[in-house]
Amino acid sequence: MKQQTLIPDSGFTDHQSPNSNPKDGLNGGKVTDLGNGSDVVYLPRFLTPEKSWEYLHYLNKHIPWTRPTIRVFGKPCVQPRDVCYIASEGLKELSYSGYKPDAHSWDDFPPLKEILDEVHKAFPGSHFNSLLLNRYNSGNDYVGWHADDEKLYGDNPEIASISFGCERDFLLKKRSYKKSQGEVEGEPPSKRLKKNNGVEQYSFNLKHGSLLLMRGNTQRDWLHSVPKRLKAGSTRVNLTFRRVV
Repeated sequence: MKQQTLIPDSGFTDHQSPNSNPKDGLNGGKVTDLGNGSDVVYLPRFLTPEKSWEYLHYLNKHIPWTRPTIRVFGKPCVQPRDVCYIASEGLKELSYSGYKPDAHSWDDFPPLKEILDEVHKAFPGSHFNSLLLNRYNSGNDYVGWHADDEKLYGDNPEIASISFGCERDFLLKKRSYKKSQGEVEGEPPSKRLKKNNGVEQYSFNLKHGSLLLMRGNTQRDWLHSVPKRLKAGSTRVNLTFRRVV
């Protein structure tokens, strides 16, 4: 396991953002060095509990969620979670697993723009212009092993992930570059984990109002997933901010 570094207390409260690199001091955060130019920043208290519950209520009520049909191994199947896509005008179209989501405008959802502004304050070197939202209605909803390495994100993309609601496990494992190892968006990772004893892995329990940032070569060298958790009895909403180049 690589070293996990506690970020020193910056003196900022949970809802404030300093004008500095996150490695230099976001309150209560940790940087996990994955090696070879990849790391993950985890801020368990990025948003206050009050704001987090407010946003979760808004997201459940006002986002036009859909559960699309995707293709896995060439066969159609219903994606095991709800999704919605927000993007600035004039960007390249997003496409994954044979599905092209319609892009909604930031102007239609002001609270999402508020959250984006907070992310940019916390990470002033980042410039996100699109957002893929995921809703997990129960522990049966999941996302299989994959990397967000679509060409429209360019080389070394940053992905900022904010979680609301039910806590779920977020898993990372070293990429083997073999599709047979589970790099399929529609496959649950839970059973496969036991077979990968020789593969380096990390697990994060994503809390309500937390932020996890993947950067550097993470999308090139690592896969991530949110496995099924049958004991997870309530809804989780996840916002993943990206930059289309």
